[in-house]
Amino acid sequence: MSSQEKALRIFVSSDMEGTAGVVDWAQCRPGQPEYTYYRTLLQAEVNAAIEGAQAGGAGSFLVNDSHSTMANLRPDELAGRARYLSGRHKPLYMMQGLDASFDGVFFVSYHGSMSGTQATLSHTYNPLAISEVRLNGVPAGESGINALVALAHGVPVLLVTGDATTAAEAAPFCPEAVPAVVKSSVSRFAADSLHPEDAREVIRDAARRAVAGLASARPPRIDLPATLTVRMRNPDLAEMATWIAGVEPVAGDPVTVTMTDGDPLRLYRTFVTVVLLTRGIAE
Repeated sequence: MSSQEKALRIFVSSDMEGTAGVVDWAQCRPGQPEYTYYRTLLQAEVNAAIEGAQAGGAGSFLVNDSHSTMANLRPDELAGRARYLSGRHKPLYMMQGLDASFDGVFFVSYHGSMSGTQATLSHTYNPLAISEVRLNGVPAGESGINALVALAHGVPVLLVTGDATTAAEAAPFCPEAVPAVVKSSVSRFAADSLHPEDAREVIRDAARRAVAGLASARPPRIDLPATLTVRMRNPDLAEMATWIAGVEPVAGDPVTVTMTDGDPLRLYRTFVTVVLLTRGIAE
């Protein structure tokens, strides 16, 4: 097979809070009574993204299960014979498995940040520790932060699914990503969602168009060196974060730290280290 005939490879990072119909933590936390049902809705949206990508010309998929314990999907029910990366200890967290061999990235069932406009189940990695993140001064949700890894490998983010706030937050960093809006957030715990079948049709169509337009897609647009400004929930968490090399306090602001790096992958690793270090005390 020549390089021109090589199947397009898509990396899928799947969360859960952005799934149509999901509006409460109990619906997306393993062990809760409603979780079993809502994980089937997530699975169907992931499959819709894969099916749409196949229709657009993609032929190889890796799904990184990135929600909670990171074991929410049923491997034998994944479309496209996708490889399945699961398990909760991943050095690169939601972006584990991505490298330069992929042609595009999908963010499926993503959600908005806590500091933005109305976004159902909003948070940024750990809501108990982090209240806001800005990337180069622009409010960033998990989509913007995770785009640093895509930039490091030169891979474009092609698709973002979730609510309207999520799509808007991703746009400054991934302006060419096709949005698939499956619900409109009313508040942090309420949303007007499409019927699940309609949501899947929206995702399937967006994924098809995203892959079909791959030739003109570019990696995320994030100026380097980049700066993450992280507002923690309290001064103890901020002080702990500064134990990590490269994380600096902000003068006059006891709850905010910054980290700057010309290497987007190293910057992302530093941020993830802050998340993991502060998780124990936050909980």
